[in-house]
Amino acid sequence: MIAPMLVFALMIGIWLAISYVLLEPRRRFLMPPPQDVVRVGLLDPRNFSEIVGALWSTTQVAIVGLAVAIAVGTLVPVAMIQARWIEWSIYPWAVVLQTIPILGIVPLIGFWFQFGFSSRVLVCVLISLFPIITNTLFGLKSSDQAHHDLFTLQRASRIQRLLKLQLPGALPAIVSGWRIAAGLSVVGAIVGDFFFRQGDPGIGRLIDDYRARLQSEQLFAAVALSSLLGLVVFWGFGLLGTLLVGSWHESHRTTE
Repeated sequence: MIAPMLVFALMIGIWLAISYVLLEPRRRFLMPPPQDVVRVGLLDPRNFSEIVGALWSTTQVAIVGLAVAIAVGTLVPVAMIQARWIEWSIYPWAVVLQTIPILGIVPLIGFWFQFGFSSRVLVCVLISLFPIITNTLFGLKSSDQAHHDLFTLQRASRIQRLLKLQLPGALPAIVSGWRIAAGLSVVGAIVGDFFFRQGDPGIGRLIDDYRARLQSEQLFAAVALSSLLGLVVFWGFGLLGTLLVGSWHESHRTTE
């Protein structure tokens, strides 16, 4: 913990230097000092409850979107690994999906599916789906050929080969894809909040309101809590990976 805390202290020092040295008092709203952010954005009960309420709305969208992405992003590679023609047919379109500028199609999603909860979930799915597909497919293809030969000698069925060889061996890669998608789902939920302003206001909508009103202390506090949400989700899937994979794979071993 020492090294990250030293970096954190360094960043706070740079922040204070910018606020008090580089910025004049009349322009200090561009980067308010951290103690003002804590006092106004987090310790003020009204502001804190407003930010937490919006963050909870965004969290619900991110969790639902991530769950849908995990389900689709796991089933599609399983289908790909069973038949090469499925991979040849679907994988290029998964790459295309990753290259589409999400900010460009978000307004179209609103036109097609209205501007509520389902549209925000769909944005999360579109942003977080590709890492799950690619990591899962890579993991399923990484099984040792000697193990495949052993299963062939034992006349194992496709389902037995999938459940007892390919999926267990792919778990580290699958969990890595989940961890990447977890952070992206939070980003997708916030992006959706910016555009879809119906229903419960999310943290993205609140950030946009703070920007318009030049409430920089609340804005910095909302951004900080949004980052904390992404870290919590990322760490949560890291813990899940440790529980699923255990210590048998090098990606989850404790190193000194």
